[in-house]
Amino acid sequence: MNINAGGNDLSMAPGGKLMTFDGGAGDYLGTQILGFLITVFTLGICYPFALVLLERWRCKHTVLMGRRLEFSGTGIGLFGLWIKWLLLIVITIGIYSFWVVPRLQKWKTENTRFA
Repeated sequence: MNINAGGNDLSMAPGGKLMTFDGGAGDYLGTQILGFLITVFTLGICYPFALVLLERWRCKHTVLMGRRLEFSGTGIGLFGLWIKWLLLIVITIGIYSFWVVPRLQKWKTENTRFA
């Protein structure tokens, strides 16, 4: 099935759905545990690496308009931003965290593409 949105022809994913997700509990649990251990044992400093693991898992199991997503971001690519954000959060006694959430979402979105 095709959808015409503003002159663009958007093909539907198999089964007539625009977006599907095929991830399972086993893979998710393993990925979550690994991400949790990375974060806890580094006191949050290496959270960017855990986040990349989780985003890659999410994209690997998401199909949009018949095409699988891929996450191209790296932990190193986010690490510098993360350290800067952590320092600003500490300096502002947590107030800067309101700005971190949208910036982190922007970074995740900019690093997600079709495989």
